[in-house]
Amino acid sequence: MAIKLFIKEHLSYIIFQIVLTLFLLSLFWLDGFRNINTAIYAIAISTLLIFSFLVVRYMLRRRYLAKISVLPITMEDALQKNAKTTEYAVTEQYLHELYRLYQHEVQALYATQSRQYKFMNQWVHQMKTPVSVLELLLQQDEELDKRSVQEEVERLKRGLEMVLMHARLENFADDMQIMKVPLKSVIMNTINENKRLFITNRVFPEVNIDEDIVVMSDEKWLRFLIEQFITNAVKYTFEPNKKIYITVVQKESQVQLCIRDEGIGIPKADLSRITKAFYTGENGRKTGESTGMGLYIAKEICDKLGHQLVITSETGQGTQVEVIFQS
Repeated sequence: MAIKLFIKEHLSYIIFQIVLTLFLLSLFWLDGFRNINTAIYAIAISTLLIFSFLVVRYMLRRRYLAKISVLPITMEDALQKNAKTTEYAVTEQYLHELYRLYQHEVQALYATQSRQYKFMNQWVHQMKTPVSVLELLLQQDEELDKRSVQEEVERLKRGLEMVLMHARLENFADDMQIMKVPLKSVIMNTINENKRLFITNRVFPEVNIDEDIVVMSDEKWLRFLIEQFITNAVKYTFEPNKKIYITVVQKESQVQLCIRDEGIGIPKADLSRITKAFYTGENGRKTGESTGMGLYIAKEICDKLGHQLVITSETGQGTQVEVIFQS
């Protein structure tokens, strides 16, 4: 197979050399040099030189041609380094780099699929709780407690929103529209949509934002970010009659959105890892409702939108989340 491939590769070269030799002989013949012995000698020497050149060239390419003539069984077969010429060495280097990129993409795809599978398992397990509560409420003989039903429905809605945003995150660029967003309007709408959550937990928002402050962002994703931070702030504020402070500071080239709660805070050991996928930490284990994906998705959204996310906290004092917008 190797010799056949070599001949096919150099067939045009061999034909060119034959045509060139015949052309030179014809040129000498027409010019009056008609010595047959000299012509035969020239043809023999030319043939010997061409044959020697092709033999040496074949010996240098033999192992490489033998490798590509047979389909590989394993990836290691294809990645063997057999080339002895510059051209084939560069080709092998190209193939190795191509394989490295392929491996990187496969690993990234595997990590994404594994993360989605794990997230779906945790999310389904978490959604079983409100469904079970609703079933118990429906089975009771007394009048249905609408407030309890509404609370469980809200939990289901937040869970559905979370999984929907996670699915859209993979095609973020196709679902993004950067425009001027009035920050106070978005925050107030988000607070109003979650007012039942505030009332149920007896935690109250205090907003201090100028009406004319606008930022360049995607309103839908920004609304999800704010809702995630507000929900976390309420969820981890166990004592009643506490407040969540939402302020915005505008500087020369930045707008800083700050959401600060008076909750239990985040332990220092967990603070550096809270934006990693599936990391629930000590607080997540306390509530039993955390999937470990909320802040991970928030961090991914901030990175894709070009916003900076800064989270500081002190145990027992509360947590402060800052989103920094570039003007």
